[in-house]
Amino acid sequence: MESKPSSLFIFAEEPVRIVVCESPEQVAKAAAQESIEYLGLACSGSGQKVEPIVLGLATGSTPLGLYEQWIERYRAGEISFRNAVSFNLDEYCGVAPDDVRSYHYFMQENLFKHVDFLPQNTHIPKTDCSDLPASAEAYEIAINQAGGIDLQILGIGTEGHIGFNELGSSLSSATRVKTLTAKTRQDNARFFESLEHVPRMAITMGLGTIMNARAILLLATGLHKAQTIRDTVEGPVTAMVPASILQFHPNATILLDQAAASKLAHLDYYLDSERNQRSL
Repeated sequence: MESKPSSLFIFAEEPVRIVVCESPEQVAKAAAQESIEYLGLACSGSGQKVEPIVLGLATGSTPLGLYEQWIERYRAGEISFRNAVSFNLDEYCGVAPDDVRSYHYFMQENLFKHVDFLPQNTHIPKTDCSDLPASAEAYEIAINQAGGIDLQILGIGTEGHIGFNELGSSLSSATRVKTLTAKTRQDNARFFESLEHVPRMAITMGLGTIMNARAILLLATGLHKAQTIRDTVEGPVTAMVPASILQFHPNATILLDQAAASKLAHLDYYLDSERNQRSL
């Protein structure tokens, strides 16, 4: 199998690079620029990139700004997803792909139908089936057969989950069926008729699967994410804050707005480090 590119966003002093932007809009713009530069999405003379690239994609409100930026750049003729392959992080169990609450529907409405991804190159866990563990295993195999993920996009839950890797998740876990916490179900109840209608399980990439990505870009905005970000970046690595595993990744960038960064104890140092690295 052909080896994937190993270039980094930036040769950071520490594995987790912290970038702070003025606003959620600036986070989206910075994420778009970082991802385009890293992946080489910019159109070549032929209008297509030759080498396939593999994207790990997230759902939720946080990545919407990034997807809007990608769509804008695509419509301007600046980038193409023609040779991109995507794997989404997760999907609710028991929700049909055409259900408006499914992540299949979310991705189609907010990204796929607006750009030039080939339908056969977009993947989301299949959960409307009788054998959920087998579906999860097949998804993990498909990621490996694609050569692994080049760039994984992440949001983060208020309890520190990435994907649906809830608190207590194994730090080496693969794609699997996961029970959702009461807090996660409450947070997502606004998308359903009532809390009772929120699925209790999902198929999610595991923390080990995520950590196998060559580069990770986590986006977080808002004051309600500030303590979670501090726990993720400055707390111990623990299954009780699943995102803290990113401290062990060799190429993880966390893009924050000022509100989400406001509780970092060493914020001045991170800002100084970023300035110095950009001057090299």
